[in-house]
Amino acid sequence: MSDNSKTTTKTEEPVSVDPRRQRSRARLLDATTELLLSGGIDAVTIDAVTRVSGVARTTLYRHFPSSTELLAAAFERLIPPVSPPPDIGSLRDRLVALLTRQAALIDDVPVMTTIAWLALGATDPRQIEAIAALRNRIIQQYRAPLDQLLGDPANRAELGDFDDALAVNQLIGPIVFPRIAGLPSLDAPAYAQIVDDFLAARRSSRP
Repeated sequence: MSDNSKTTTKTEEPVSVDPRRQRSRARLLDATTELLLSGGIDAVTIDAVTRVSGVARTTLYRHFPSSTELLAAAFERLIPPVSPPPDIGSLRDRLVALLTRQAALIDDVPVMTTIAWLALGATDPRQIEAIAALRNRIIQQYRAPLDQLLGDPANRAELGDFDDALAVNQLIGPIVFPRIAGLPSLDAPAYAQIVDDFLAARRSSRP
């Protein structure tokens, strides 16, 4: 039988990731987050990151072509995973519990530093892409549980038609503003009042 009559099947194998590359990236992000938490954005310089991580500058730039991309990756590390809204209790009680939880996250200094940093923007396309990805991650963290709760058919029927973006602003805005303005954080009774005002406005607008 000639070789031409033989059929060979190639099995594709998963592309392996160099563990050394993974380790160097992890060390860079460990160093960057450590510097962020101890000294803020100003403490994160290329020299400081390479010194703390023990990773060479050339290796750093292979992982992160710009300091903006490095900061975005580090900030994303500091954002906790998205968790679903409470599933027990009345709509009011669940909204109050959700706002209380979100306020605790917003009170976290790295999160507010991230928001302030994002406001600076970027000009390089790769930097813009990194910032956009981080911004979407933050929006998902704070908006997704609220959208899920308000989008529930039973809750929607109770509240009637409303603008989703406006509802998010009405509920989350009063929590974010004090942190941005340097004012004292709100407390549990204030979260309940925000929810009560929102529900009263929704019910009064229904026919």
